[in-house]
Amino acid sequence: MPDVLKSKPIKATGDEAWKARTLDEAIARTYELLDQTISKYSTGRAFVTRGERVIDYGLFELLGLFVLYSGGNDSVVLQHLLRKYMRDRGLFRHHFGGIIHVNTGTAIEQTTQHVRETAAAWDWKLHELHPRVTYLDLVLGNVLATRGPNKGRPVWLGFPGPGGDSHNVMYMRLKDEPLQAFRRSLVGPSGGIRRKVIYVGGMRWAESQKRFRTASEVDVDGAIVWLSAIVHWTNEHMREYRARYRCQQQHKHSAHRLCGPEALPLNEVTEHLHMSGDCACGAFAKPGELEERRFFYPDNAGQIDEWQRIAEAAGIAACKWGERPPGTERKPKGRRVKERLCAGCAPPLEGQTDILDDWRDRGLLTDAQYATFTRPAA
Repeated sequence: MPDVLKSKPIKATGDEAWKARTLDEAIARTYELLDQTISKYSTGRAFVTRGERVIDYGLFELLGLFVLYSGGNDSVVLQHLLRKYMRDRGLFRHHFGGIIHVNTGTAIEQTTQHVRETAAAWDWKLHELHPRVTYLDLVLGNVLATRGPNKGRPVWLGFPGPGGDSHNVMYMRLKDEPLQAFRRSLVGPSGGIRRKVIYVGGMRWAESQKRFRTASEVDVDGAIVWLSAIVHWTNEHMREYRARYRCQQQHKHSAHRLCGPEALPLNEVTEHLHMSGDCACGAFAKPGELEERRFFYPDNAGQIDEWQRIAEAAGIAACKWGERPPGTERKPKGRRVKERLCAGCAPPLEGQTDILDDWRDRGLLTDAQYATFTRPAA
């Protein structure tokens, strides 16, 4: 049966972008979005209106299409879908530049290894990007603003903790800046109007309240064309796709469940923590998350422990990872950026039951048990 969101997202284009679809119709819409976006920025001319003048900057030049891979559940589906698309679209295949994985320096090692091994298994080029500054330097206040009224002052001090606007600083320094640097390496200092790169991400309207309000199919930011190719997919579409392509055979599965040419990979971290594990900034940390990490991934928790010891020794008040900082709410200094990634850590839509859905799909809950746990309160 077709599945649909309960209401129209803020940035949905017309009535078609969010209408009810079967999974195959959702896949077809993703193909259509990719076709349209690649065609637009690899053909035609770049015209810009300046007042009453229309300036022709010449032919568009698409420098590459790259798919962003965090290792999370949605991200895995997107990679698998892009692989099928590139196999089916020989005309556009030469534009594909491979996978981009931003290694924040805080990731669970198993997630990073999952991304590397999946790229190798599919013979895809992997661009592993790294931030210019470290997470610990941000916590210790060693990263200083270089312009504006706060020039020379720390952009942040202490662990961010849940609540407030702290995530924007972490996102900008650990993820957005590496992506911008990679864009500059391709486009050059004067590109942007005519020369473009496409970043394909896994944002979806159904994944969080924030995404429901802010996500759009295509968002052009200078030289970067951000394409949310599965923005219209519902949670049910994602579950059905995973059930269709993930190996369910009763045998010893190969690494990451890549048991056949069409198999959908699986990152073990998503099974244990229900997140990608590509970042441990703590800005959206849940109660008890550090101990959960310690149980499954003691090396990652041990790294966080070490950061806490260093911050406490430096006399920083906000020296506890994943806890709301003491005192008044702190505001980041300087500019802000759109947070196009990290939705898997953000609060879900009201009433969303992804963990229970996953347990049911994996046979850990019967339909009767699922109904009991998700029954509305009387």
